[in-house]
Amino acid sequence: MDITLKQLRAFVTVANLGQFTLAANRLGSSQSAVSTLIRQLEQNLNLRLFDRHTRLLRLTQAGMDILPIAARTVADIEGMVESSRELNALRRGKVSMAAGTVQAALLLPPLVRGFTRLYPEITVELHDVAEKTVLEQVANGSVDLGLGTVPEDDTELIGTRMITDEFLVVLHADDPLVRRPEVRWTDLADCKLIGPQRGNPIRDRLENELVRNGIALSLDKSMQEVALPLTIIGMVEGGLGVAIMTSAVTRLATSMGLVVRTPKEPHITREVSLIQKRARSLSPAARRFRDFLLKSVH
Repeated sequence: MDITLKQLRAFVTVANLGQFTLAANRLGSSQSAVSTLIRQLEQNLNLRLFDRHTRLLRLTQAGMDILPIAARTVADIEGMVESSRELNALRRGKVSMAAGTVQAALLLPPLVRGFTRLYPEITVELHDVAEKTVLEQVANGSVDLGLGTVPEDDTELIGTRMITDEFLVVLHADDPLVRRPEVRWTDLADCKLIGPQRGNPIRDRLENELVRNGIALSLDKSMQEVALPLTIIGMVEGGLGVAIMTSAVTRLATSMGLVVRTPKEPHITREVSLIQKRARSLSPAARRFRDFLLKSVH
């Protein structure tokens, strides 16, 4: 059975108008073409849909039974086509994005505002979560995009670099390290360290680089692990230790009167990437948002 949208649209139009001539005008077609479409539909259904007389066209009982189904089908398909046009024209749509709490609070809001000014009909949902959760939500399809660091051995996710973060230490203004002309990683050996939990991509990157450069800080034993960056900053402000974080927190830390220093030997960075699932196609709205973000920071 090879029923087409043209056949169903012709049937519904003829049934509503009661004449092939009027239906042909409405459809922008010829009367013979409309008649052919009706005959093809009747052959496909093996039903007679109209009783035809010289001056009279009347729906059969089968035609009356089929009409509401055909009308809904035509409306649904035409609605789907119109919806796809609106999505492609970016007249509506939704994008969901996961990011670490600091990036979600400080980096993304002005970018989202700039995007929604250009595309006011598109809704952008931000999910502020732990760095590890960013990867999980992109991988399981909970969000369209993520912002963070993709592990080197990950084959499921694709990361496109947006910005580069430096690793730094956040110090209380009274900390003796503030008075030093420069801070090295080895200077932190005897400090009370505060930093992200194990399993956090930021923590993994830091540990790997320290080991690669032969620097033994024994983070597993000496660092107090905290889940949220704001809590880490608050603990430094309270005089509880020295925090190892990234430059994403600089604006927040300095606004609270804290001091940030970038340790030397080595200078450690991490790429902050726009993340998407390799096997998942993005919607038109999500593609446009992705492209807008990458263009805005480069």
